[in-house]
Amino acid sequence: MNIASLKSAVSPDEWQLRCDLAACYRLVAAYGWSDLVFTHISARIPGPEHHFLINPYGLMFDEITASSLVKVDQECTKLSESPFPVNPAGFVIHSAIHEVRDDAGCVLHTHSRAGVGVSAQKCGVLPISQQSTFVLASLAYHDYEGVALRDDEKSRLQADLGAANFLMLRNHGLLTVGRTIPDAFLAMYLFESTCRIQVDAQAGGDVIHVNPGILKGMAEVMKTATAGMGAGLAWPALLRKVERMDPAFKT
Repeated sequence: MNIASLKSAVSPDEWQLRCDLAACYRLVAAYGWSDLVFTHISARIPGPEHHFLINPYGLMFDEITASSLVKVDQECTKLSESPFPVNPAGFVIHSAIHEVRDDAGCVLHTHSRAGVGVSAQKCGVLPISQQSTFVLASLAYHDYEGVALRDDEKSRLQADLGAANFLMLRNHGLLTVGRTIPDAFLAMYLFESTCRIQVDAQAGGDVIHVNPGILKGMAEVMKTATAGMGAGLAWPALLRKVERMDPAFKT
């Protein structure tokens, strides 16, 4: 692809956000969570306008670059010139969350095999792994209503999510909300790992549940485990990983 660089046409803050979001798309592909050109990762651009960056519809996640990301408003209307279409239907879930969650700097949604598999289980996420303890500390569920095309679903999705940062979309997939792109990615890494471990463990026989008392205070545990840096501890290393795979993500 020959996409003209937008580095000199946008603010430094927006350019950094574009680079981080492009890296996030590349990482989702590298970890095997992508679903061809489907699903989205949206990021709010700093400022009062509530504008967002989202993937150009039709590109694989490992093709996305900082300059190919499309700027849209809350209705997913393109706000800048782009040779790529956007998918308003796919933005229904994202716009619903951005509308009511001021802390939603990034919303990441996947249709991975393990994630969809656990989303179809009546039990939902089980407390059977260390990873699951972090997810269960802030987990909500939303029942399947078909492909998310209708605006009337937004209010129900918003109510189900509440203040949680992990959302299991029943029969559909996984979603994380993060203050930043690194926060949303690390949350999804934990969510995806939780689901893969659960499916594997169930295939092996009876599982052992974590003591319920251990589930309390997991936010503080996460701070301690990451030396108080949260997702910022792993993100620089993840950026180096993307750089080694293909530095073109930041063009």
